[in-house]
Amino acid sequence: MTDYTQSRIKMVNTQLRTNDVTDHRILDAMEIVPREKFVPASKRVVAYIDEDLPIGPEGSGRVLMKPHVQGKLIQMAAVAADDVVLVVGAGTGYSAAVLSKLAASIVAVEEDTGLAQSAGEVLVELGIENAVVVEGKLTDGLPGEGPYDVIFVNGAVEVLPDALLKQLKDGGRLVVIEGQGGAGQARVYYNSNGVVSSRFGFNASAGVLPGFKKEAEFVF
Repeated sequence: MTDYTQSRIKMVNTQLRTNDVTDHRILDAMEIVPREKFVPASKRVVAYIDEDLPIGPEGSGRVLMKPHVQGKLIQMAAVAADDVVLVVGAGTGYSAAVLSKLAASIVAVEEDTGLAQSAGEVLVELGIENAVVVEGKLTDGLPGEGPYDVIFVNGAVEVLPDALLKQLKDGGRLVVIEGQGGAGQARVYYNSNGVVSSRFGFNASAGVLPGFKKEAEFVF
């Protein structure tokens, strides 16, 4: 029988600490949240390996990000205890669960009905009361619940819609992985008095979320 508690401790010590995740709140949260609950039953034995894990319907491309990438991306967002956070692409709810330990409230949007239902059920099972999952189009975000202190894009994008950046509060941060494969980069965007700027964080890769692929360009 797998000892998931020891697996979480090992994940934190060998994957997060060694990849410059230094925020103890994040380390503690990822040591507490049972990652195995957020993957298909057939994948639970490998829930803590440092690889992307498939979570959606076959062929959907939806994955649970590598633990160290997830941790570093959250760290870039500099989440405060009184922050309101939007998760774009709830998936099975893991990022929302981790962020629930760091922020005041989490609202996570997910357009796949099955994933949204699964995420909501696991959050309830774990007694997480400050995070909710709402079904909706990922590229739209959830403007009705905003603006937000932090927007956590839970996957990669080829195109980042202005609609998401407009949902940031003054002083708000949006973290995202832009590009695919070896060309992927984690970036953080800042809203300062309506002016948005960004900076590079680290090289990273993740599955591209639905709706965020660049449209094919025709060459004549």
